[in-house]
Amino acid sequence: MLGVRHHGPGSARAVRDELHRIRPDLVLVEGPPEADGLVGLAADPGMRPPVALLAYVPGEPSRAAFWPFAEFSPEWQAIAYAAGAGVEARFCDLPAAHALALDADPVRRDPVGELARAAGYDDPERWWEDLVEHRGEAGTLDVIAEAMRAVRDGHVAEGVEARREAYMRRTLRKAAREGFARIAVVCGAWHLPALTPPALTLPALTLPALGPPVLTPPGRRVRGPATAVPEGAPAGPGRPPSAAEDERLLRGLPKVRVEMTWVPWTHGRLAAGAGYGAGVAAPGWYEHLFTAPDRPVERWLARAAAILREEGLPVSSAHVIEAVRLAGGLAALRGRPLAGLSEVTEAVRAVLCDGDEPKVELVQRRMVVGERLGRVPEATPMVPLRRDLRDEQRRLRMKPETLTGEHDLDLRRPLDLGRSRLLHRLALLDVPWGTPRRARSKGTFKESWSLEWRPELDVALIEAAVWGITVESAATARVRDLADGAGLPELAALVERCLPAHLPGALPYVLARIEDRAALDGEVRHLMAALPALVRARRYGDVRGTEGLADVTESMLARICAGLSPALTGLDEDAARAMAALVDGVHAASGLMDAAGLTGAAAPMGSRRWLTTLGAVARRDDLPGLLDGRIVRILSDAEALEDDVAARMARSMSPGNPPARSAAWIEGFLSGGGLLLVHDPRLLATVDAWLTGLSSQEFADALPLLRRTFGAFPAPERRMIGRRIRSGSALRSSEPGGDAGADLDDGLAAGAVRTVREILGRETGGRP
Repeated sequence: MLGVRHHGPGSARAVRDELHRIRPDLVLVEGPPEADGLVGLAADPGMRPPVALLAYVPGEPSRAAFWPFAEFSPEWQAIAYAAGAGVEARFCDLPAAHALALDADPVRRDPVGELARAAGYDDPERWWEDLVEHRGEAGTLDVIAEAMRAVRDGHVAEGVEARREAYMRRTLRKAAREGFARIAVVCGAWHLPALTPPALTLPALTLPALGPPVLTPPGRRVRGPATAVPEGAPAGPGRPPSAAEDERLLRGLPKVRVEMTWVPWTHGRLAAGAGYGAGVAAPGWYEHLFTAPDRPVERWLARAAAILREEGLPVSSAHVIEAVRLAGGLAALRGRPLAGLSEVTEAVRAVLCDGDEPKVELVQRRMVVGERLGRVPEATPMVPLRRDLRDEQRRLRMKPETLTGEHDLDLRRPLDLGRSRLLHRLALLDVPWGTPRRARSKGTFKESWSLEWRPELDVALIEAAVWGITVESAATARVRDLADGAGLPELAALVERCLPAHLPGALPYVLARIEDRAALDGEVRHLMAALPALVRARRYGDVRGTEGLADVTESMLARICAGLSPALTGLDEDAARAMAALVDGVHAASGLMDAAGLTGAAAPMGSRRWLTTLGAVARRDDLPGLLDGRIVRILSDAEALEDDVAARMARSMSPGNPPARSAAWIEGFLSGGGLLLVHDPRLLATVDAWLTGLSSQEFADALPLLRRTFGAFPAPERRMIGRRIRSGSALRSSEPGGDAGADLDDGLAAGAVRTVREILGRETGGRP
């Protein structure tokens, strides 16, 4: 009986050495027995830990469980030994079919913490490192077993824990009945007292009289004939249940159908901080302790120095020598047999990094946890969708990695275009391998992505497998399903996602749904919400080779223009704010339609039609203040306002209007930015006169709106407005006869104005 701590390098080394010494003919490992048929894949050259067994319920892949293994996991070393020695290996824990059907009730006790406190340690990890990980001797397992029996004394297993241990005992009895003479059991040390005699009753075993020591199921090394333990012997006080009691406990357990496979795993997901209950604090450090042939501290610090040098930081061999001395000195002062992670980290901080925490964090991220991604062999059972994705990754030369990678794609290149399509298709399947980033270029032929493969994406792929056997067919089916129940704005957003994914089997279906919804949907707000996404999506047409959306967007814009005025009647404050956002979206879309040539040759220009509609709406005197101000600002910026903007502002802030409406008008007008007040002294003077004319109560009522308006301006704009108000120059220049133009030379200014108008593409004749 080999009781271990999961993912402990000292335990793994001790288990490996003990198995080579006793040469068992059967190895039982804590894990789901449904995976017995997958054990042989451990010998495949394509298998590289960290990996995990994945159990999931077909049709309900969200009901899944993982059993992770790293190279420094004792269970993995037991599996690797069996594969290399040609010995049968089985899993002996409660089947996943039952575990996924039961409500988990994990053990809340921390036996390692209890043992550490008993030994006078305040840090359980440090105690375990000193006792086990820095030693790794076979005899250590016996010490841990005895200590765990003491901790568990008086504990009564219940619920899932009791059933798990009952199944382990059943598996051990069955193996003994099958005639195996040397049985090695590798399980968590917590379970050891429940599996060892005198509690466990087994069939009588006849062991060889000669030969190496044998680790029998009762847990005692024996030379020569063993004393038979009669089957069915009664359990004594404090002993686990008998075989009959175990059978009663396991009878009638709920069960679901499960499937098993191997999936790649990462060191990051082995970390306790990632939410893994059996995780360890420093997977990268533990891997180093297991794989380093000698001098682990020296090798670790040399690797840390190499990482810092890769970042262009000056670290010499003298630094490494001093760091090794410091780590050893700290360990000696603290009475540790070997410098541990805390000592080498302090040495890295003090000597290699000169106390610079960002440098220390770099070493921590790259070495202490690490993001090594495992690999599974070709013969591993996979759902067809996962296999197709693997083929696509190879074709497009996109290696799944756990370290976040930044990728800039040029969609004019076939390889990058294929990569973009794959990432967009996976996003539609809720498999977010890539996260879009803001592109450095504003062109539509550029994309930027952050790629990071995480183990849970394998579960997401299993969930997405219900839609198809290839990434393209699954994404197509998923889009068609989403389109069936979507409204017009959701359909427009779906087109925007569907186009870059290049799904010719889905796009016509979505466009047909849009035409149907647009023809039947009389709600102008829905059309306004849908138009911007459709116009943005159409920008990709030339690069992606998709059908045009000009007819659809032109028709929607025409209907919006026809129905806008009635839609602005009777709006409260919240509805007006939402409508203002929709107006901004349509205004941007109409300009984009002109820039991209999305309107027909015989049809009016999109922006011209839209501005004409806004001009008609601006004549109304019943608009909410926010909308009125916003529309006036749009028309003013487009030089399409019929009268003077200062006059419109003065009327909106006249004493006859409620202060709240005037404040809302200012908010709508200035939501495009505050530079207008900086450069137009008449507008600034109008706002100043209105504010100073308010009573104390009126000012208090308008203040929240004003604070929201001016608080949205960038700090430089606020400072410039404040300086102009404080100096009074802007206010004086706005007065009749003011000195606004006293220091200006019209001849010199005319040349500058002419140049600016040419840059803007406007005619130079007429009023500048």
